[in-house]
Amino acid sequence: MARRGGFPGGMPGNMNNLMKQAQRMQKQMEETTKELEEKEVSASSGGGAVTVTVSGKKEVVSVKLDKEVVDPDDVEMLEDLIVAATNEALRKMEEISQTEMAKITGGMGGLGGGFPF
Repeated sequence: MARRGGFPGGMPGNMNNLMKQAQRMQKQMEETTKELEEKEVSASSGGGAVTVTVSGKKEVVSVKLDKEVVDPDDVEMLEDLIVAATNEALRKMEEISQTEMAKITGGMGGLGGGFPF
């Protein structure tokens, strides 16, 4: 008697559908990653005195400084403002990335988790 559906060895009949869904999801993730890499996000510190822009590749694209923040007697403050703006811009980009990927994965938390088996 022939078995309906499934694969030899007892694999479930919906395995093919599951593989197609996984391939679609992978393609969507690749497209979204590409789109994210082209985005840029900026963040400021010191009331806008320092603005840092990062790319979706999480690389610093530009740093803008207001002239009044450049004080040779207080270099540490300028350094702190640059670090703060950079960290905020990177945090924003990470948040955007996670939100976009969650739209694809349905909030599974990555392919390694969230499955019921």
